[in-house]
Amino acid sequence: MQTWQIQEAKAHFSELLRQTEQVGPQKITWHGHAVAVLLSSAEYQRLTGSGQSLLEFMQASPLFDGEDIDFSRDESATREVLF
Repeated sequence: MQTWQIQEAKAHFSELLRQTEQVGPQKITWHGHAVAVLLSSAEYQRLTGSGQSLLEFMQASPLFDGEDIDFSRDESATREVLF
């Protein structure tokens, strides 16, 4: 990941965007401290999901409709907790 000082990122914004798209995430620093990471739109979409609901995600799982999954609960007594 390439690091850009904030004034450099502002001065070369087009190059920063090009590097983000071609190379990957770019780190931006301010007074030597990392303050932001610029991601391409495609990388952002990959990280945040495809827009599926939780139900759709679970239904797409290879475990969906699995006959060999045991969902029975443990019926043993619980332990006593003293306060």
